Amino acid sequence: MQDELAEMDRFDRAILRELAGEARISVTELARRVGLSKSPVQARLKKLEDSGVIKGYRALLDPIRLGLAHVAFVEVKMVDTREPTLAKFNAAVAKIPEIEQAHLIAGNFDYLLKVRTADMPSYRMVLAEKVSTLPGVAATSTFVAMEAIKDDAVTEVG
Repeated sequence: MQDELAEMDRFDRAILRELAGEARISVTELARRVGLSKSPVQARLKKLEDSGVIKGYRALLDPIRLGLAHVAFVEVKMVDTREPTLAKFNAAVAKIPEIEQAHLIAGNFDYLLKVRTADMPSYRMVLAEKVSTLPGVAATSTFVAMEAIKDDAVTEVG
């Protein structure tokens, strides 16, 4: 990752900054904003995509307007943390659409999950039927978010 950062110049960073704010911008407008012609911008975009710096393009959906206002953070303690157990857990988590994020944690518990559902009854069902039955789970603790104060995607380049 450091290699990709070292290879990026101010134009690459400007391209990424513009795309992070408005991914549907035309290449022509992107070129105008970063101060290059269209062909070099297209070549830089391809390089950024091929190297994996740009992972993809997507629409940002408003979960509240989609009826998914309930957010819970779940601490998960595992029965053991050997690699086969973690691999099974990771694979199973990837298949649960209500889990927006999953992080392996160094601390008093093993994983932190961000789970989004419509409401508390929906969350209780996901916890009982999906999260608690994941491979290797010993215990869970839930923390319900009352309000999202900041929930941004990466928009700045280091």
